[in-house]
Amino acid sequence: MNKLLFFTAIMLTTALHSQGKLVKIDNFESKYVKARNVEIWLPDEYFTDNKQKFPVLYMHDGQNVFNPETAMGNIAWEADNTAQKLIKDKKIKPVIIVASWCTDRRFFEYYPEKAAKNLSGEDKAAMEKVRIQMGVVQSDYMADEYLKFLTTELKPYIDKNYRTLTDAANTAICGSSMGGLISLYAICEYPRIFGKAACVSTHWPILFDNSNMNFSEAIRKYVAENLPSPKNHSIYFDFGTETLDELYEIHQVKVDDIMKDKGYTKGKNWVTRKFEGAAHNEKSWQQRMDVILEFLFKQ
Repeated sequence: MNKLLFFTAIMLTTALHSQGKLVKIDNFESKYVKARNVEIWLPDEYFTDNKQKFPVLYMHDGQNVFNPETAMGNIAWEADNTAQKLIKDKKIKPVIIVASWCTDRRFFEYYPEKAAKNLSGEDKAAMEKVRIQMGVVQSDYMADEYLKFLTTELKPYIDKNYRTLTDAANTAICGSSMGGLISLYAICEYPRIFGKAACVSTHWPILFDNSNMNFSEAIRKYVAENLPSPKNHSIYFDFGTETLDELYEIHQVKVDDIMKDKGYTKGKNWVTRKFEGAAHNEKSWQQRMDVILEFLFKQ
């Protein structure tokens, strides 16, 4: 760890949350991507047995995960409160949740980088227009770099400083929209690190409508070639039926076919859930956080 990060770690801002304990690291440095805030939630059980080790859930868009004050629309997922209640009710194992905030490069950090090789020149030009519209200075895809940050910088830091179960069976990753895509990409690229992934309202169409299916097809081609073994991996998908989520079912059906072809068993190591009336927002994702956690860490 470099000196600045070591100093930052010593000066951690800690706060008692409504349940458990929330630790915030400002500007966690990386040699691969822009520095960003990271929040770590420790359940009550972390403090009652100093020998117990815990599975870990890594979540994207961390500003939306715990705190309404930083969340989109001031509505957070409240992953900490939901987790603590499920732990208390013995529905899930006690778990540590690590939430990495996003940056202004979010779109290109979360787009599955190796899927871009399946795009035509015209499709790549369309992506370049998206970059310009979003004001992103760097034009390169950055998902591989983002995953290096998670796997070679953030996870080792968490494993060193907290009592974690470090194996893939006890390491999960979760995100919504583009965060759903990067979660699936993570379990495909690093199957020995991530044993479980939750892809929430996965943003298959990329360009925010279904007029061009090439982007979704490019990702599906990558997924079909790189899905990890169903023997020791579990994957969760879901989508709503309102706002942006109404675009997703046509894509998810095709992804479900890939899951079947690759040997995943629905209801066992894979689920796809449809939530009628759910929209593409934090409120909807908050309302099904319990479903997601129970799939990942069922007691």
